[in-house]
Amino acid sequence: MNLYEQECHTHQGQPFNLRALQGQVLLVVNVASRCGFTPQLEALEKLYQRYRDHGFTVLGFPCNQFGRQSPESAEAFCAFGEQRHGVTFPLLEKIRVNGADTHPLFADLKRAAPGVLGTRAIKWNFTKFLVGRDGRVIQRFSPGEQGTALRLAIEKALDENA
Repeated sequence: MNLYEQECHTHQGQPFNLRALQGQVLLVVNVASRCGFTPQLEALEKLYQRYRDHGFTVLGFPCNQFGRQSPESAEAFCAFGEQRHGVTFPLLEKIRVNGADTHPLFADLKRAAPGVLGTRAIKWNFTKFLVGRDGRVIQRFSPGEQGTALRLAIEKALDENA
């Protein structure tokens, strides 16, 4: 898997250059606007603000596959994230993370870091994939994880090959 060669787009449909993020630690997350986990947007923003000067970026991809909890367009989601939750990290195109139309980036992430008992399917919104500076997936985090374990894993990844 070469994460940086995946084709991604901004919330406005413009190409997003993943290659520009080479050498950074990434947290790739499928996000939603009407989910019980939506307040995590603020926690993700805090992580981004805390670590971005050390080479860390959060990438949020809106997804409407779980309980139809993100029905708006990617552009409307971005406005929502900025206005309601103060998000400044990149919010990208609206995607599918499971099924025949799975975005290739998430297909690769799931292959590299299966879930519990080896399952590849993403179970819910706010599943997180931590990617190291070398582009390899370090760990997959469940939707509910937003605390110490996630922060410590980010710090460890930032310290490696810094």
